[in-house]
Amino acid sequence: MGQHRIEYFYSTHSAYAYLGSRRLAQICAAHDCQLIHRPFLLSPVVEQAGGQPFAARSQAHVDYFFGREIERWAAYRGVPIIDYRPTYHDNPLTLSSGMVIVAARLGLDVDALAHALLQAHWRDDIDLMNPAQLETAARAAGLDPAPLLAGAMDGDVQAELQANTDAALRLHLFGSPTYVLDGDPYYGQDHLDLLEHALHQPFPQPAFQNPSVNDA
Repeated sequence: MGQHRIEYFYSTHSAYAYLGSRRLAQICAAHDCQLIHRPFLLSPVVEQAGGQPFAARSQAHVDYFFGREIERWAAYRGVPIIDYRPTYHDNPLTLSSGMVIVAARLGLDVDALAHALLQAHWRDDIDLMNPAQLETAARAAGLDPAPLLAGAMDGDVQAELQANTDAALRLHLFGSPTYVLDGDPYYGQDHLDLLEHALHQPFPQPAFQNPSVNDA
């Protein structure tokens, strides 16, 4: 059997991508997986899947899924995290995503960079559109930030970001993070154990059938 290949779809501001980042790296190392980073724009993916914008959700929903669940998973995985929604969480993801794409093109340690960006946003409350703060995060990952920032907003780099988003839409993904193994998506870092199981014992091919929602 050849090397496993996991496509990693995530937004660079995703709390749950951050919470699962180290565990994903451990799984890939243990099973000699090639991890393909696919940073994407989250909002179009969530909207297509029927999810509501943050402001349209109930306070109870927000407090549970984007509060208590984050706290519990952070404690469970031993991940340091702030106790509030990041100050600049709604800023564009284009610059930070572009840095990840450039790092991958240059053959740099994109795993380390992606984790550093997620960590800096959720531990240090950085603005993912602030070049000085992104520079600090890249250096923390052991990378020279200059070429990453210089190329991040280039047209072809941003076109790849859009292509990743389009791919997520075609695959009907639900959000971030999603790990795609052999065409089979695993949504959410709480499914990493299932992903690891599939690497050494693949699940049966899907056979479950639902009636069309249009017939309901």
